[in-house]
Amino acid sequence: MEQIRKNVLAQLDMTREHEEQELLAVIDEEICREAKVRVIPLNWRRELRQQVFHSLRKLDVLQELLDEDEITEIMVNGADHIFYERKGEIRTWEKSFSSREKLEDIIQQMVGNHNRVINEAEPIADTRLSDGSRVNVVLPPVALEGPVVSIRKFPKHPILMEQMIDGESISQECAEFLATLVRAGYNIFISGGTGSGKTTFLNALSEFIPKTERVITIEDSAELQIQGIANLVRLETRNAGPEGTLAITIRDLIRTALRMRPDRIVVGEIRGAECLDMLQAMNTGHDGSLSTGHANSCQDMVSRMETMVLMGMELPLMAIRAQIAAGVDILVHLGRLRDRSRRMLSIMEIDKMEEGEIRLNPLYEFVEMGVYNGKISGSWQQKGKLIHRGKLYAAGMEVQG
Repeated sequence: MEQIRKNVLAQLDMTREHEEQELLAVIDEEICREAKVRVIPLNWRRELRQQVFHSLRKLDVLQELLDEDEITEIMVNGADHIFYERKGEIRTWEKSFSSREKLEDIIQQMVGNHNRVINEAEPIADTRLSDGSRVNVVLPPVALEGPVVSIRKFPKHPILMEQMIDGESISQECAEFLATLVRAGYNIFISGGTGSGKTTFLNALSEFIPKTERVITIEDSAELQIQGIANLVRLETRNAGPEGTLAITIRDLIRTALRMRPDRIVVGEIRGAECLDMLQAMNTGHDGSLSTGHANSCQDMVSRMETMVLMGMELPLMAIRAQIAAGVDILVHLGRLRDRSRRMLSIMEIDKMEEGEIRLNPLYEFVEMGVYNGKISGSWQQKGKLIHRGKLYAAGMEVQG
């Protein structure tokens, strides 16, 4: 394949862009020429044609994995070791890159398409593909066995709340409860571990945002697929560039968003000092804001918020807790269970400060009933009633219980 690829490159006019059909015609010509020298079965010709095309125009051996909808994660550990996840199971991909240089070319292609920079001086980069898939790259000398690429794929079409109900990730009652809170403008924070579905759940919740509102999304790499909002502004961070361009951080974008007359601010993920800016936005009239963060439970998310605020500013712990209690209304925790299913595990309301501690009011909790045919069965049980209903009343709404 590599020789055919080189022959095709030799025939192309690099001073102009070639149409897809024109490129395929050149590839077919080279394969026919090669077939006169050695026998190439018809089915192998079709695969060879696709491989050469993917190596020239797309992402080489990774393209086949990217095109398969059931694959959710792709992991490249050097040029010779590729793994993928399908239906929660990690498998080995029998194909590999022709060389480390080819893998590095593909990495530069992925990173360069979204104005990111990666080299030995800056060996770590986050970017995204044209279809929205999240990409993390680590180069040597940080990665000891060669370049490492992790690709988190997202569905081509956003997963709606109805699909999550059908997939038993959440109950109808819990979904309707959260939908009402989103419409009424409650500030909601989604927590969970890696791969628990936080971004997918945030997308699903966003479908309940009133279509007349102005929404601003802020992300490290644009992944959200908010639909149906006409007055939507999407902002993305930027790393510092080699030409002297300054980095634009989540904190910068939140501060800028406050001057853009938003009704709601949606931050893809809070990881550090920007937590303080997000809390301040929630406490200054931007009701209905949404965000996510890594944590093991709702209680743990509160502790992590305290830590993240301290990363940006030295404040008394009581002042930080007061900001959290006043800004965040609802915590939703997601998890990935041992059967690899993703479930909404709990919904809690932040009640108030009491004796220096933030008091949480459990509303719903997923309770396991057993395991049937390898799948965990359970139900979502109501644990308490919503205490703070001011925003519901102001919006002319009500919830069950």
